[in-house]
Amino acid sequence: MATQPAPSLRQAGQEWLLSCADQPDAIRRVWDAEELALFRTGLHWRAAEAPLGRSMDAIKRIGPDRLGPVLADVTSERAWWLLPPGLDDELDDIRLLTVHPHGWLLRCPPVLYAVRGRVWVETPDGSGRLTDPVLLGAALGPGGGPRLPAEAFG
Repeated sequence: MATQPAPSLRQAGQEWLLSCADQPDAIRRVWDAEELALFRTGLHWRAAEAPLGRSMDAIKRIGPDRLGPVLADVTSERAWWLLPPGLDDELDDIRLLTVHPHGWLLRCPPVLYAVRGRVWVETPDGSGRLTDPVLLGAALGPGGGPRLPAEAFG
């Protein structure tokens, strides 16, 4: 599992996530009530859903310096990877992934703490970095074995 970033990085990640919201003040109120807030995908990032166990393996394969935010729900054993908004069909052949369409709503906890079994296993760091779909596809695709092919790293 990824190590927890320093509190200032988590706070920067939370501010970045809020900057992706249509109504940041409304999101803060939802979080203050310890509820999950709805974020619309498409403008800032897309969400790809995968089994949590395989996602944790993929996180290890990709490595911490190449990861964007990854949200997990420990109750349903699902994970959501935040990917570039211009994602097209690059991941269509990855059976383990469901890439949600523009406008899909993702229920998110704050970056600073878990809510209702949802937690950021790889927190946003405030930079806007997202996971490269090529790396995710290599880690989860057919034969997504213990190591990524060298060409995936350019």
